[in-house]
Amino acid sequence: MKKTEGGPLPGVAAADHTTAAGGTAPRAEKGARLGLPQATALVVGNIVGTGIFLLPASLAAFGTVSILAFGIVTLGALALAVVFGRLGRRIPASGGPYAYAREGFGEFPGFLNAWSFWITAWAGNAGIAFAWVGYVVYFADAAFGLDWSSVPAQVVIGLTGLWIPALINLAGVTKMGAFQLVTTILKFAPLIFVAIVGLFFVQADNFGPFNATDGSWIGALSVAAALVLFAYSGVESASIAAEKVADPERNIGRASVYGTLACAVLYMLGTVAVFGTVPHDKLVDSTAPFADAINAMFGGSAWGVVMAAFAIISGIGALNGWTLLVAEMPMAAARDGLFPKMFTRMRGGNVPWVGIVVGTALTSVTFVLAFAAENAFNTILLLAAFTTVVPYLFSAAAQLFWLVTGERQVGRKKGLGWNLTLAVVALLFSFWMIFGAGGDAVFQGTLMLLAGIPVYIWVKASRGEYGPRETTRMTGELR
Repeated sequence: MKKTEGGPLPGVAAADHTTAAGGTAPRAEKGARLGLPQATALVVGNIVGTGIFLLPASLAAFGTVSILAFGIVTLGALALAVVFGRLGRRIPASGGPYAYAREGFGEFPGFLNAWSFWITAWAGNAGIAFAWVGYVVYFADAAFGLDWSSVPAQVVIGLTGLWIPALINLAGVTKMGAFQLVTTILKFAPLIFVAIVGLFFVQADNFGPFNATDGSWIGALSVAAALVLFAYSGVESASIAAEKVADPERNIGRASVYGTLACAVLYMLGTVAVFGTVPHDKLVDSTAPFADAINAMFGGSAWGVVMAAFAIISGIGALNGWTLLVAEMPMAAARDGLFPKMFTRMRGGNVPWVGIVVGTALTSVTFVLAFAAENAFNTILLLAAFTTVVPYLFSAAAQLFWLVTGERQVGRKKGLGWNLTLAVVALLFSFWMIFGAGGDAVFQGTLMLLAGIPVYIWVKASRGEYGPRETTRMTGELR
């Protein structure tokens, strides 16, 4: 196996996970693994959050060009899912994109990927919570006549919704996986209903203009695509939680592709149905577009209340899955000595409780501050889209690197041309998404990435490492 700047990747073997210090950290305890159904549910549950329940309203502001954006991003997401499946076979280790970047390019790129995804996880959770609160407020008003629209009420609701999944994750992998599977099943039913039945109620006049912005349709397409990307973020979920997935070499790829395909069909049909059933001028200002769609289909508000209830379940499920990833990424990096050691602390043998608590606390702060921002949902989504794409880009580059160099071969060398094409598509797609996120999101995201450098320096210095890990401080000899 080729040695990189950081040495052979710890934990690649399917048994124990070797730490940077030379010891071993146990994998998830036997019997506490996610099988293919649970791993697929993790992917689907993390992709389908409350974002999709609010996204049609955000996309309506750009016009029906957003539907084209959805189609293009769907192809890019599927390419990424396949790439993650291939990478999961090469390196079935927790951390996913972090592990691939570290093994392919060295410890500092690995750290930046871990740092970027960590930002995505806890900042993105704030976006999910923000959309989730809108449906809770809608449900309380429509079902019980309660007015919870004040900012203090929304803050309390949102914080409650963030910490319930944190407590579920703290209870253990088995409970987390079961909860994820149940919420995924429940969230799919109403979305499929609107996506299929809604097509019979579509009216051409409701769609609105192709480009509803003052700029070019190309610009509208790129920004809409960046927003759509956030709805697909989560395709890498199984690879990040590889340590907790049974038979990761096989199931990471299957769960990634199956989950993304299911979401792609649901997303495309659902978006067309909402655009075609809710008048454009009403959809732009909607806080619960799927509820408005089902009300437009059947009249009244009762069905909208039911849809809002399922959206609430969907949001909790998404927060449950992403809370796991908030802790898994820093845990993997901390085991390799690239994140503060406290993130390796476990509860019950396989629950990274520090990562769960710290990540949820950061999400809570971001969520509260979002109420002071204008158009907070889109702002959070575009920032999270940028920090999401950085690990995607490095993952696609790592796959391309190993295909070109012939390193880390898995099984027989076949389908090279197809795999190269997918890797290139995923790489170009990632660059386009960075462009689509916009100058503000790229600027803010870059500042947040650079803020991680002092953390990297501190962690390295605390270990007595002032260069590549192979060299010791005292003797300069290779380890």
